[in-house]
Amino acid sequence: MPRAKRSAGARPILKWAGGKGQLLAELLARVPREIGTYHEPFVGGGALFFELWSRGRIRHAVLSDVNRELIETYETVRDGVEGVIRRLARHHNEKEHFYKVRAQDPRRLSRAARAARLIYLNKTCFNGLYRVNSRGQFNVPFGDNPRANYCDAEALRAASRTFRDADLRCETFEAVHDRAEPGDFVYFDPPYQPLSKTASFTAYARDGFGEAEQRHLAEVFRTLAGRGVHVLLSNSDTPWVRHLYRDHRIGVVHASRAINSKADRRGAITELLVHG
Repeated sequence: MPRAKRSAGARPILKWAGGKGQLLAELLARVPREIGTYHEPFVGGGALFFELWSRGRIRHAVLSDVNRELIETYETVRDGVEGVIRRLARHHNEKEHFYKVRAQDPRRLSRAARAARLIYLNKTCFNGLYRVNSRGQFNVPFGDNPRANYCDAEALRAASRTFRDADLRCETFEAVHDRAEPGDFVYFDPPYQPLSKTASFTAYARDGFGEAEQRHLAEVFRTLAGRGVHVLLSNSDTPWVRHLYRDHRIGVVHASRAINSKADRRGAITELLVHG
């Protein structure tokens, strides 16, 4: 029996590179009808999680990421959303203020102030993305978007309610190997394999995600699928990725990506959806 649909206001509160909002229809078509626990080890903005939760398709979820700042932000929104909203209201969508906030040491801020800082920077920076340098410092420039909505109280409160049904963890993707059970559903949305040697963009955390990690991920995918776990993965449409998942069902979808700083290198590309 279908579960009751929940609040339609539940939606991502952060824009994350490679976000899946535009591919939700393709993803939903590949989600199993019955889901035990939903696992998303590279949660990022969590577009698929929010959509499944709003539709009443999942009762419990484990959302994880190696980005500690991201997970702590979600925990703070879950546990103290009003404090985050109050601090967001103090910010201004102005260039000078943006760089002042970007220069702050988040370790010296309260949890609510740290969460508000990340949300504010994410919403007002160039192209709405998260990127850090080798020292773990946020380094995206000001976006100069007068319509940037960095204090969406309704969306934040809806996200707070949604996260109460989720177990939030800061950990590597390998952890799902030991906890996922037959009948569970795991969605992997890792940093994509670069389309070229100069196209890499994996700086969502201090550590990169290279070919060794991609191979290990494919092994975890294979093991989970072999023991009855529903698994879905997104990645670049490259010969190497196709070879990694050659023993599984591979679908091709079209997406529009705008992460490149050069406008003539953005646009429609094909991506792979692998399910096992």
